[in-house]
Amino acid sequence: MLSDLVFRLRALFRRRTVDRELDDELAFHLDRQIDKHLRAGHPRDEAVRLARLDLGGVEATKEECREARGVGPIDALVQDVRYGLRVLGKSPGFTAVAVLTLTLGIGANTALFSVVNGVLLHPLRYPQPGELVRLHAKKPSFETGSISYPNFVDWQRMNRTFSAIAVSRGYSFTLTGAGDAEKLQGQLVSADFFSLLGVLPLAGRTFVEGEDLAGAAPVALVGAGLWRRKLGASPEVVGKTLVLDGRAYTIVGVIAPTFDLPIEGFAQTDVYVPIGQWDNRALANRAAGLGLHGIGRLKPGVTLAQARADMDIVTRSLAASYPEVDKDVGAAIVPLEEAVVARIRSSLLLLLGAVGFVLLIACANVANLLLARSAVRARELAIRLALGATRGRALRQLLTESVMLSVAGGALGVVLAAWGTHALVQALPPTLPRADAIGIDVRVLAFTTVVSIVAGILFGLAPAIKATRPNLADTLRQGGRGTSGARHRLQGVLVVLEVAMALVLLVGAGLMLRTLSRLWDVDPGFQPRRVTAFGLALSPAMRMASPEAIRALLGEVDAAVAGAPGVEAASLSWVSLPMYAEDDTMFWVDGRPRPPSVHEMTPTLTYIVGPDYLRTMGIPLLAGRFFTPHDDERARDVVVVDDVFARSQFAGDTVVGKRIHLDGSDEAAEIVGVVGHVKQWGLDKDDTSSVRAQAYRPFRQLADGAMPLVATGMDVVVRSRGGTARLVEELRGRIQRLSSDGVIYEVHAMEGIISDTLAARRFSMAVLAAFAALALLLASIGIYGVIAYVVSQRTNEIGIRMALGAGRGHVLRLVLTQGARLALAGVAIGVVLALALTRLMGDLLYGVPATDPPTFAAVAAGLILVALTACYLPARRALRVDPVLALRHE
Repeated sequence: MLSDLVFRLRALFRRRTVDRELDDELAFHLDRQIDKHLRAGHPRDEAVRLARLDLGGVEATKEECREARGVGPIDALVQDVRYGLRVLGKSPGFTAVAVLTLTLGIGANTALFSVVNGVLLHPLRYPQPGELVRLHAKKPSFETGSISYPNFVDWQRMNRTFSAIAVSRGYSFTLTGAGDAEKLQGQLVSADFFSLLGVLPLAGRTFVEGEDLAGAAPVALVGAGLWRRKLGASPEVVGKTLVLDGRAYTIVGVIAPTFDLPIEGFAQTDVYVPIGQWDNRALANRAAGLGLHGIGRLKPGVTLAQARADMDIVTRSLAASYPEVDKDVGAAIVPLEEAVVARIRSSLLLLLGAVGFVLLIACANVANLLLARSAVRARELAIRLALGATRGRALRQLLTESVMLSVAGGALGVVLAAWGTHALVQALPPTLPRADAIGIDVRVLAFTTVVSIVAGILFGLAPAIKATRPNLADTLRQGGRGTSGARHRLQGVLVVLEVAMALVLLVGAGLMLRTLSRLWDVDPGFQPRRVTAFGLALSPAMRMASPEAIRALLGEVDAAVAGAPGVEAASLSWVSLPMYAEDDTMFWVDGRPRPPSVHEMTPTLTYIVGPDYLRTMGIPLLAGRFFTPHDDERARDVVVVDDVFARSQFAGDTVVGKRIHLDGSDEAAEIVGVVGHVKQWGLDKDDTSSVRAQAYRPFRQLADGAMPLVATGMDVVVRSRGGTARLVEELRGRIQRLSSDGVIYEVHAMEGIISDTLAARRFSMAVLAAFAALALLLASIGIYGVIAYVVSQRTNEIGIRMALGAGRGHVLRLVLTQGARLALAGVAIGVVLALALTRLMGDLLYGVPATDPPTFAAVAAGLILVALTACYLPARRALRVDPVLALRHE
């Protein structure tokens, strides 16, 4: 077998040498046979003739020997490629147009597939990623709620299906002692968080058991960004200290820059701290979620169903032990990969399907070019078939040429995709997970190769079949000048399909555009124009100050911000900010029976704000009053609710004067006012959210225990005149004069926050619009090409018509009518396709039905107009036909 393989490889790569050896061997055998016949007494000429008969013909014998080598198909392919290169080289214009068209189609597909590959198909960068899951507390009001820390500890202890469970929570720290005070993005994590993921540190170690317990020595891990920016990228930082929120933490390790947990809150993390070192008394409260969410690793061989059944047993046991807080609390378990990509998968797959339409349109265009070109090559193919070439051999040659075109288009498409992928990454919404994994890799190149070959066969097959079925007698007699009605019909069918697919893409882009237009018209419930929000952390020393001192300083900060030049109104805010951050609390109405458990109470979103919050945000007051400076820690508790709260709890009753119990408190707060509803969950999702009711509480009535937490971070909202940058610099100076290590961070215009909520939709619309525009261009070129070809083939007919008295208007109508018929047929088919396919866009649309008649009508009319415009240029050319020349030629 080995010698046979060597022989075949030698025959493939040393073909000339092997053929010379074959010639020598056949010459030797021929001479032997000639000598034999000469000895038998035959004349030499007769001996040569008989010897050749004995061998069965030298050339035929050579072909048999070559076939015996087993490399005939490869030889034939090489011949086809060489011939194809010569043929394509003789038509550089045709070749350039075809390759450029395919480059656009294949390049667009490659660029988008690189995004899909990086976001959806790449496995997570952890050992055995299929074992990783995301854990949440399943509550009546939230399907994926936060887990209380005591429940997490019990989940760890009582489960039987996880090898490890960890929790994390986003948190911000103020770094001091290393230059200017700076706000750091951090994560509070349990001790086994990194070991669960299989993440090794770049230097030092990760956390060990016991370091996440209250009272443990303060330790921290630093992220790669902070390590480079502040610590000189030196591995010797292990053992040094960081001062975070006024407390010294020992650095025990550096997390490698390759670490990236693609879930919300982990982007650009600077520092990791064990969660037990969080100075928050509510951490020990079993009813307090505090934004903790879990991650777990299943034991080898454990299925998701087994883990869910196991956690059902655990949560039912806890509900029996702690009925007041754990009743109706379950565990939601989602594969980590699913949790990462669930919200973006449908959009990316929709766009991938859309760009597939662009490739099909490109293929149809090139198929039309090949059909037109086959008329020019009809005589060549007829002669080859007449001389004995089989249809299969001719078909293979033509398919080889089309595949060569598509492979060339694919190669250039990869170059285009490398640029296009970079542009796509720049345009991606900032919340898109795993954007760093997007790029051209082996899988993308394999995809492009397959697409190129399939596309070459797809657009080359029909023209090749048509070209290899000629009427030999007619073709040879006409010298290739005749026309084929069947060819014209096939070209027309391809143009109709192009128009239909272009209409589908244009309708999709139109629906997205209408959706964004409707969303921008939605009233968010406040007036975002000229409103700026930023985070504010006071000096870390204030964490140790008395509640009275913190309140006094906050009052000075409030007055300093409100008194800055250009500021019209300002307010402090905590825990919730429209469309940016939210917090909820449970309540029940005074005078009604208290629910037996916390989770049977009603949830409401909570905003803790200052007296000028309504004027700052532009929220309307509908009844009663809002807070005043007199609503402080010494006054009775008051609350303001929104109209959704009022309707859901007091339908038809007077709301002002009613009392509610918040946070399970026995003390009731009086409702003193009703305000308009704010679309907290976004312009599109707020109406369908499970928690919409909103309650406002006075900043000055916060409990003493909350004051140290407020000092570490709150929001400030400002309505102002003039530029934001100058205002922030002015406010930064004023705050630092009041609190030397105070930090302003995360500055956002409220209009920008609203815009960010629409980023994913804007991205989908922009990409879909780009594909639709490309499809429209290719379809227009396809219509133009077919009509121009038909006009060139009917030149004599048009000349004769004009010679017999046909006017210019008649000829113009003749050409335009033919193009209009193709466009109308394509529009009709496209409308049917769009009615079926746009229903897949339901999740991306808002306020617009998937079958929106104005969008369909506008796109159809526009597409017909573009098609007629594409037909006009060939029509004008038809008008310039000279009847005399046409008659003379005829």
